[in-house]
Amino acid sequence: MKASRELNRLSTLALRQRRQGLAKLLPPIEETLRGSLVKRYLTCGNPGCKCARGQRHGPVWYLSVTLGPGRTTGGIVAAEQLAQVRGWIGNFYKVKEDLEKISAINRELLRRARQQARKR
Repeated sequence: MKASRELNRLSTLALRQRRQGLAKLLPPIEETLRGSLVKRYLTCGNPGCKCARGQRHGPVWYLSVTLGPGRTTGGIVAAEQLAQVRGWIGNFYKVKEDLEKISAINRELLRRARQQARKR
């Protein structure tokens, strides 16, 4: 609600410029990844291993992705890929956030167009 009031105060030209600026700042789409990183400590099942006495193996980073209600997938992320995966997940949330802002601008532009059409 607060954002729509702010957009309501801007000129149509300013809205279009803001939308264009947001679109230019979007991270590369091919460098996005939806999911969460989870740090896990594992047990191997060997009764003589230190993990059987409470010192688990790890940390191991696991990528978890929810596919739908009750459906999750994922896999282990290698340590050398961790920074890249974190960046991709961050890019996903940035794209999502910026698309919401662009969508709000487009809704305001549509509202103005309807209003303008009624005046004619």
